Amino acid sequence: MVSPALTTAVVSLFGLCAVLAWRVREGRTAMTLRKIVIPPLGMATGFCMFFVPACRIPLTWAIGAFLVGAIVLAWPLLLTSSLRREGDVIMMKRSSAFFAVVIVLAAVRYFARGYFDSLLTLRQTGSLFFVLAFGMILRWRANLFFAYRRLTMSHSLPAPQAEEAAG
Repeated sequence: MVSPALTTAVVSLFGLCAVLAWRVREGRTAMTLRKIVIPPLGMATGFCMFFVPACRIPLTWAIGAFLVGAIVLAWPLLLTSSLRREGDVIMMKRSSAFFAVVIVLAAVRYFARGYFDSLLTLRQTGSLFFVLAFGMILRWRANLFFAYRRLTMSHSLPAPQAEEAAG
């Protein structure tokens, strides 16, 4: 029988590889408002987990996790990624440290999860880390959204709707 710790480690590594591949792919195509806004909107559907009583956590914990994600864990992402204008499109620019930051953030979350698993149920731990990740993604994407708006307002780029239809 495979141990739950091994299964968690393998699934976490698979998830990390998927995120890294997605970020590489995302960096090769032009950014649009749709590409910036859809990930947090899609992720927000995960809040439906709180309809299940076993997934609920105290509100103060949820607020704390959201703030840790938005303030502490989003900060390295904000420092290592930005948008830049290349001709008529806007591209994501990442520093060489971006992927190292993503890997370190994944490791921090993995090892912190081991601590929280001793205090909470598996579902509550998942809920807590979902809220943490949502705070991180929301702040990062909000920053990208405002940067995108500044770049599109300051230069004459094609209308965002026409850009999104093409992408």
